Amino acid sequence: MRIAVAGSIATDHLMSFDGRFAEQIIPEQIQQLSLSFLIDELDVRRGGVAANICFGLGAFGLSPVLVGAAGADFEDYRSWLDRHGVDTSHVYISELRHTARFICTTDRDQNQIASFYAGAMAEARNIELQPIADRLGGLDLVLIGADDPAAMVRHSEECRTRGIRFAADPSQQLARMEGPEVRSLVEGADLLFANEYEKALAEQKTGWSEADILERVGTRVTTLGAKGVRIDRKGEPSIHVPAAAVGEPVDPTGMGDAFRAGFLAAHSWGLSLERAAQVGNATAVHCLEADGPQEYTLSADSLVDRLERSYGAAAAAEVRPFL
Repeated sequence: MRIAVAGSIATDHLMSFDGRFAEQIIPEQIQQLSLSFLIDELDVRRGGVAANICFGLGAFGLSPVLVGAAGADFEDYRSWLDRHGVDTSHVYISELRHTARFICTTDRDQNQIASFYAGAMAEARNIELQPIADRLGGLDLVLIGADDPAAMVRHSEECRTRGIRFAADPSQQLARMEGPEVRSLVEGADLLFANEYEKALAEQKTGWSEADILERVGTRVTTLGAKGVRIDRKGEPSIHVPAAAVGEPVDPTGMGDAFRAGFLAAHSWGLSLERAAQVGNATAVHCLEADGPQEYTLSADSLVDRLERSYGAAAAAEVRPFL
């Protein structure tokens, strides 16, 4: 399958302050707040949901197509993704804005002060999918992830109009989107991804029940954290897939993106939905055991071993030929 992933491209600048914010704030002077913190550590991580998912798909050798907007400062990040099997040739480069950036300072008590600069992401609404599909000889599936909301709606409308299969994955942008936007994004999706909270929020914002949504999408995939994954289809019993075995957890950032990469890889191979969720879970724990959403290493041996330990020899044997 030729899979395109549309969504955010960003870098995370994570800083540590070896003190307490509360001790630096004088309540009587709160109206004239002016603070500067001496930072002990800075960790710059590659991120953005589309880039994270593409990184995972690249690890499976699927040459995913990254669709999103970045700034002129994207070149180092582009080189990293290119080396990891991602097609970045269709990334829209803004002439005015930097690549989106998340900047966060965490104190000794794990309190955080953070800002998110959308930057070039706001220009993703200018991207049209058809020229990309034409240059590639067609697209089999477009995953529409968290991005500029106008871009998300535009991509879903274009997919419906042009008959391109798509997966809806609004994630954190659900909180920002209004009901009509969410309905437009969900309607006609082959796959709908969400966690438990996002599932409930989507139903609240659309005004549609769970049954209403299953009338409008092919398959609904709900991640349940440590409880695994639930898969629902109209007129069929739910499928519950337990989480994969975990070694030493390090950082959960990007786990959901890694799950989607594993799920879509197995889906592209024609495996069952249950098996796809198992591959997704096994990929997600590789991410959990690494420090950052694109810092994990995925090998055939490590994935097969995790599948066998988590789901049995039959699961491992069925997946092995595709790796």
